[in-house]
Parts: sequence; C-alpha cells; structure tokens
Amino acid sequence: MFAVLRKEFNAFLNSPVAYVVLGVFLVATGLFVWVFPDSSVLDYGFADLQTLFNLAPWIFLFLIPAITMRTFAEEKKAGTIELLLTRPLTDGQLVGGKYLACLLLALLALVPTLLYYYSVYQLGSPVGNIDSAAFAGSLIGLALLAAIFAAIGVLASALTRDQIIAFLVAVVGCFLVYSGFDSLASLFEGSTAYYIGQLGIAAHYRDLSKGLVDSRDVLYFISVVAAMLLATRLVLQSRNW
Repeated sequence: MFAVLRKEFNAFLNSPVAYVVLGVFLVATGLFVWVFPDSSVLDYGFADLQTLFNLAPWIFLFLIPAITMRTFAEEKKAGTIELLLTRPLTDGQLVGGKYLACLLLALLALVPTLLYYYSVYQLGSPVGNIDSAAFAGSLIGLALLAAIFAAIGVLASALTRDQIIAFLVAVVGCFLVYSGFDSLASLFEGSTAYYIGQLGIAAHYRDLSKGLVDSRDVLYFISVVAAMLLATRLVLQSRNW
C-alpha cells in the first residue's frame, strides 16, 4: 500500500495538479481572509479565522474532486488497471494507497494556514487574543472533511473511465453529503430535522469549529470514510462477478 502511496504522491508532485491545487486554495483563502473588505480579518476587527473555515469546505468541494478524478479513471482509460490488479496487491491496499496519496495532498494545502493563525495571534490586542481551541477544532474538522471528500472522489473515479465524469460525480456527491442533509432537514421540524441534519457533514463540522472535539463527531467522519472506501473496494471486486 505504501508503494502505491509513494508512486501516486510522486505522480502528483511531477504534474501541475499539486501546484494548481495548492495555489488556488492559498490564493482564494488569502483573498477572502486578508484582502476582500467584506470578509477580511483586518477590517473585521476581531482576532478570528472563522472566514477561513467557512470558505475552505466550498473550495475543497471542487479542488479535492480535481485531485481524485484521475486515481482510477485514468488507469481504466489507459488500460493499465488490469496490469495494476495483477500485481501482488489486495484491492484494499490499492484503494488505500491511492486514497492516502490524495488525502495527503489535500492536507498539504492546510499547512500554510498555520501562518494565518500565527499572523492573527500576533495582531491580536493583546498579543495571543485568539481562540486557539476553536482554531485547532476547526483545523481538525477541515482535515476530517477533506478525508470524506477524498473518499467520495476516489469512489467516483472507480465508477467511470472518464475523468470529467468522475469529477462531476464527486462534486455532486460531496455537495449532497456536506449540504444536502441540512437542506432536507429544513423541510422538517423538531427531532426529525435534528436527526436528518446529523446525517450530513455540516452539523458535525460546525461542532468541531467551536473547539469541541467530540468522539461522536470524529466517529462519524471515520465511519463515512470507511463506508466510501469499502464501496470503492466493492466496485473493483465487481470485475470478478
């Protein structure tokens, strides 16, 4: 699995994909956090990075499917998937290696956001006047959200041989899981609305953004990732049916 991870990650670094993803993420978040007056931290007057964590899921909604769309679709189109499947790898190792490479690249985009935290930390009055627990919780939530989006993207890529179709399916899937259940919950009231909302990512991501790292929220993210990867494995195994 780690051999596949290494190969896939090196392939990303040797192509424009990694640099486009990192560049788009940093430029978009940088403009909204520091430049645009309606969302700029400098104009807002409070030592808070909520703008970043409100915006990042929507950027990831498009960037992560762009990363994952080639994982299996490209192999199928090039005819190398059969060669890959004949190697001494289980389907689970193959899926895991490709998935971890995509996730690692997505998480790499989050590393520079630590500079945002340091900048706001220094700009606070007094210095350090920032809710560090909320930042840490939001960062963990964003990493877990990226994990789900990457799992959905890998599944979408396994379903087709066309990268564009894989991208579109992944975007729609990520949107539905992130925001669809919230929209559906708004049609109901009381406990029904609450339980429907809990099926989506947004409710759990909001809890983590408050700095409350609840084991139930973490278990939700892990369960969805596991379900998506198992589904991807089943898609690969379907060749034997």
